[in-house]
Amino acid sequence: MNGIEVELVQEGPIPLAARFACAAGEVLALVGPSGSGKSTILRCIAGILSPRRGRIAVNGEVWFDSERGVSLSPQVRAVGMVFQNYALFPHMSAIGNVMAAMDHLPAPARPARAGELLGLLHLAGLENRRPAELSGGQQQRVALARAMAREPRVLLLDEPFSAVDKATRQRLYREIAGLREKFSIPVILVTHDIDEAIMLADRMSVLHHGRTLQTGTPEAVTSRPLSPEVARLVDLRNLFHGRICEHRPQDGRSLIEWAGHRLETGFQPDFAIGSEVAWVIPDGFIVPHRRDRPSRGEHENPVRGRLASVLHIGPTAHLALRIEAGEPHPLFFSVPGHVARRNGFVAGAEVVVSLLAQGIHLMPPRQSGAPPD
Repeated sequence: MNGIEVELVQEGPIPLAARFACAAGEVLALVGPSGSGKSTILRCIAGILSPRRGRIAVNGEVWFDSERGVSLSPQVRAVGMVFQNYALFPHMSAIGNVMAAMDHLPAPARPARAGELLGLLHLAGLENRRPAELSGGQQQRVALARAMAREPRVLLLDEPFSAVDKATRQRLYREIAGLREKFSIPVILVTHDIDEAIMLADRMSVLHHGRTLQTGTPEAVTSRPLSPEVARLVDLRNLFHGRICEHRPQDGRSLIEWAGHRLETGFQPDFAIGSEVAWVIPDGFIVPHRRDRPSRGEHENPVRGRLASVLHIGPTAHLALRIEAGEPHPLFFSVPGHVARRNGFVAGAEVVVSLLAQGIHLMPPRQSGAPPD
């Protein structure tokens, strides 16, 4: 494979059971709560830590193999790494920080190459400033330039945007996209921000207690999680439990019983009639009915309730609908603020929504083990 393949296993002190791959030119986001092993995995790839068992290979070259006794030093691995606190040398200028990572180049060639990298990251003219004279975003760009100065075969980003404001973060996202286009290397991003992973990554790997729960495209993971555990970790709040009551292969539909309703879903015959299931529906598949005229999806899985809360954040209204049939967990969805105002969506208002069948995803009610990558 042209990229990196990782398999790490250990019982402690930090448990690991992680397996994933990242192709050249691809961004893979490792997501999960604090303590899920994300940063530990990066350190294992960089050679700073050695797991008890496993294998790491880059472009077919083995960097670590516990069975064969292979463990290359961090210097040999040529990894570019960017930390959330930048880790710049405070006594060095920007160009000095970048040149510090260029031991592989002859000394006379270093200034020109360092200046080129700083220019790529829009830091031309700031070469002689020390970190204290740079903004947070500029310091992060210097850290990126230094990481790329090693001519790395893998770029590792450990929560690189958490210390900067939102506007700076958006600009840094564009810098990462530009680096991807110019340097065709695998990029592994550690983040706790699901929206950031969705925006930047081609694929994401969900981790919990060091264990890989699911790896796939952001769209697949956030709309078709393999388990309730994954659904919670990617912040799918509309997670419920029901029971399969009917399969209709002729219509391409299955039906579940939930909170006094019979909901149609896509045909999912792997679940036996009568079996319990967990199910999720992303926000975008919940369609509120308009009061002044019928909704496009009014015929499909209509559910009635009263709004428990309406929170306006910027141009969007975030609503929580308490289902009248007794489901204790509210149904969360959002609409543009003007839609909420036009329809009188206020706390206590009675509202009917349709749950679009194509958005209802069924899962076993409990986690059954880590799936393969």
